[in-house]
Amino acid sequence: MKKILKFIKWITISFGVLIVIGLIYIHNLDFSLNEEAIENAFADLHYSPKENFIMVDDRTIHYVAIGDTSNPTVLFVHGSPGSWDNFLGFMRHADLLNNFRLVSVDRPGFGKSESGMPERSLQQQAMLINSVLEVEGSSSILVGHSYGGPVIAKMAIDYPDKVDGLIFVAASIDPELEKTKWFQIPVHYKILSWILPDMLYSTNEEILALKEELKKMEPHWNKITQPTSIIQGKNDNLVPYENALFGERVLTDTEPNLVIRDINHFIPWENPNLIIQETQRVDSLINH
Repeated sequence: MKKILKFIKWITISFGVLIVIGLIYIHNLDFSLNEEAIENAFADLHYSPKENFIMVDDRTIHYVAIGDTSNPTVLFVHGSPGSWDNFLGFMRHADLLNNFRLVSVDRPGFGKSESGMPERSLQQQAMLINSVLEVEGSSSILVGHSYGGPVIAKMAIDYPDKVDGLIFVAASIDPELEKTKWFQIPVHYKILSWILPDMLYSTNEEILALKEELKKMEPHWNKITQPTSIIQGKNDNLVPYENALFGERVLTDTEPNLVIRDINHFIPWENPNLIIQETQRVDSLINH
C-alpha cells in the first residue's frame, strides 16, 4: 500500500512539474515571423516588403507593407487571436500586388504590437491602426476579419477621409449576438489570467469588452458611406451569419454587397477568392 501511495505521489508531482514547464513554454512561444522569415516569405516576388514599427500614445504598432506606393492601398486587419501574417497569401497574390499597395497590421495586443497588452476600446484600436495609414500617407480599402470587422467599422466612422471602402469578413458586429462564455470570466482576473498565453489573454480581454463596445458604436453606422461588402458563412460556428444581416440593416447610407455562402469562419484561408473578388469590386466602384 505504501508503495502504491508513493507511486501516486510521484506521478502527481511529475504531472504538476510537466504542467508548469508546459505553461512556461507556451508563455514564451513567439509565433511572429522574424525579419529573415519575412524576407524569405516574399523572396520570389518583384517587390520587397517593408516592416515598420510606429509609436502612438505609448503603444507600439507593427505592420508589414508591400507593393507600389503609387497604387491604391488595401489594409488588412486580423481577428482575435491573430497576426499580420494571417493575410500573407493575399500579400503575395499577383493580381493584388499588381494593382494595390498591400498593408497588414498586428493589432494592439498581438504579434509584435505588444502581445499580451490588450486594447479593449474600439475607438483606441481604430485610432492606433489609422496611424498606420497616416504614416503610409494614403487612404485605403479596409479588410477586417472577425474582430477586425468592428475595428474597420470604427475607423470608417472616426476617420472617413482615410477609408475608401470596406470589406467585412465573418465580422462580429451585432452586439446582441455577443455571448460571454462561462470560462472567459475566471481568467479575466489576475489570480488566473497568468494561465493564458499572451495572445489568448489579449483575445479574452477584448472579447469580454466587445458587446458594450458594439453598443456604443450602434448609433453611428449610418455615418459609413463608402462602398462596402459583407462576406459571411452560413456554417460559421464562431460568428453567426446573422451578423451580416445586422450589417445590411444598419448600413443605411451605403448599399452593402452581401456575399453569403455555405462556408465556415476561416474565409481568409479557405475561401480567399471571395475576398479578392470583393476587393476588386469595391475598387472598381471607387475609381469609376
